[in-house]
Amino acid sequence: MRQKLARIISTLFVPPSFTIIVYFIFALSVEQTLKKSLIVFLVALVFGFLAPITMFVIMRKKKMISDNDAMIKDQRTLAYFIAIIFYAIGLLILILSKVSIISIAFWFCYISNTIITILINKYWKISAHSMGASGAAAALFFVFGWSSFAAMIITLLVGWSRIELKCHTLQQVIAGIFLAFVSVYVQMKIITGL
Repeated sequence: MRQKLARIISTLFVPPSFTIIVYFIFALSVEQTLKKSLIVFLVALVFGFLAPITMFVIMRKKKMISDNDAMIKDQRTLAYFIAIIFYAIGLLILILSKVSIISIAFWFCYISNTIITILINKYWKISAHSMGASGAAAALFFVFGWSSFAAMIITLLVGWSRIELKCHTLQQVIAGIFLAFVSVYVQMKIITGL
């Protein structure tokens, strides 16, 4: 039962899932016009969700990634580099569309945190699931304060699921949660000047 629950949580809350959730919230709350709201949501949908998921599926079919949890850390690197290209295109669209600096700042974090993940991944397998959840929680906390506390509960559930599935150790999960939260919060503070 615990394994099934962990698998459901881990599958539902892959890192791209948080992109959709956060940018849907941002589209409704921080963007000033319907046009900008749509741009923010569509960029998140295409470049933060559909493109990375499609890339992962293709890499799995071509056996470039051996399992759905990408257990072999060296197989993650190419996926991270391709994701950075998707994120860079999305960032350019957001900047040219003059959306909220909050939306731009968090999107920039996808690029910078993925670069950090690539560097760490050369030596150690940090939990990308935990980073995705915690980074999203940090962005929501930055904008909405303690009212976004539920995001941290989801982050802890995601971390638990990765440990339960034996995809990561407790240290890899804690490192992912801590690194992403601090990194996203600090970057958003600097970029937005808020």
